[in-house]
Amino acid sequence: MKILYPGTFDPLTKGHLDLIQRAEKLFGNVVVAVLKNTSKKPTFDLSRRIIQINKAISHLPNIDVITYDGLTVDCARDVNANLILRGLRAMSDFEYELQIAHTNKSLNSKIETIFLSTNTNYSFLSSSLVKEVAKFGGEINHMVPESVERDLKDYFRK
Repeated sequence: MKILYPGTFDPLTKGHLDLIQRAEKLFGNVVVAVLKNTSKKPTFDLSRRIIQINKAISHLPNIDVITYDGLTVDCARDVNANLILRGLRAMSDFEYELQIAHTNKSLNSKIETIFLSTNTNYSFLSSSLVKEVAKFGGEINHMVPESVERDLKDYFRK
């Protein structure tokens, strides 16, 4: 079974990584789909985010990393995934993610959305929060993989 895990991943956090690892155990094949989001100005360009993810998942054999733009359901169809993975940190995430899941279902009734709650250790994490802490020199090694930590420190040193 193949599941699509879409996101901007700007940057990849340990919360994202935890979901990828758990999804691989549950579903076998995971496709991490990095969105080319033209409405956001990312900290890291698309190629840097792909490198960050590939470094963090190098020990996982059943993970593919791709880029996409457009509708997530179209991406899922294109990679032959009938499941979409979304992570939930809090009830506020659930309301937003449920709305997206219903929208996706209305666009393609063959695709289901699976919600996984985050590990408690990472329930406070968001990419925005990590960037804010890094910007002011705070310690982020418990929030992001090592290569992402280096990239963020380099980025904010400039």
